[in-house]
Amino acid sequence: MADLGLGTAGLGNVFGDVDDEAAAEVVAAAAGAGVRYFDTAPYYGFGLAERRLRPALARLPAGSFAVSTKVGRTLTDGGCVFDFSADAVRRGLEGSLERLGLDRVDIVYLHDPDDHEEQAASEAWPELRRLRDEGVVSAIGVGMNQWEMPTRFVERLDVDVVLLAGRYTLLDRSGARLLDLCGERGVDVVLGGVFNSGLLIDPRPGAWFDYAPAPEDLLARAQRMREVAASAGYDLAACALAFAAAHPAVTSVLVGATSAEQVRANAEAFRREVPPDLLRRLVSR
Repeated sequence: MADLGLGTAGLGNVFGDVDDEAAAEVVAAAAGAGVRYFDTAPYYGFGLAERRLRPALARLPAGSFAVSTKVGRTLTDGGCVFDFSADAVRRGLEGSLERLGLDRVDIVYLHDPDDHEEQAASEAWPELRRLRDEGVVSAIGVGMNQWEMPTRFVERLDVDVVLLAGRYTLLDRSGARLLDLCGERGVDVVLGGVFNSGLLIDPRPGAWFDYAPAPEDLLARAQRMREVAASAGYDLAACALAFAAAHPAVTSVLVGATSAEQVRANAEAFRREVPPDLLRRLVSR
């Protein structure tokens, strides 16, 4: 059964300013709700999300949580640049470990190698394998907002886990082939972006879908879904989470938050059991 994880892009001020106190409250609320998987990346606030995770993780018992971070979007003095060379992968992970205050992490993903597929496969991936062999990381994979390239990685390489954002939701099920392939090959799937930038929480005029204003047709679909869910006594957000968690290849569902209240609401929605028949009705809509 899939568990709930915390995505930390919001802790890096990616979606707006969050102060240190609020960031600490987010992680504390997640831990209090039973969340034990935390996903981060150097790109989130140019290291800020990782630095903010450090004191929170230090308060949790050793071995009681899992952390994933990412390589390929490398921190430089001028910001983040794409670099999937072997040296950049190793240096990037070393920087993440220092910011996190850890000597190892559970998962490292290649971060959005959309325009760098060959270098990611031929240079970054062998270095990730070496890091896995050295015990610095337990599992290696790729994290993207598309399903096509991760499918090729699963077909070509010894991928342990895929982080897929936004491509397997109630509104966008284009990633179903990738999830089925992962299930066949024993590759774990972590799903992010299951609310499609909030449209599957509150589908109102002006809502966003995948980091941009939602098209009218998708807004209308989401509104019809909300009506169907409400008629059965369920929030659309709970249905979106249940749909994501239902695929047998999915091991974790990542949800971000910028306040402790959001964390608790997401955790409560995730715990709600949604009838499979209702999910089928929503998909058919």
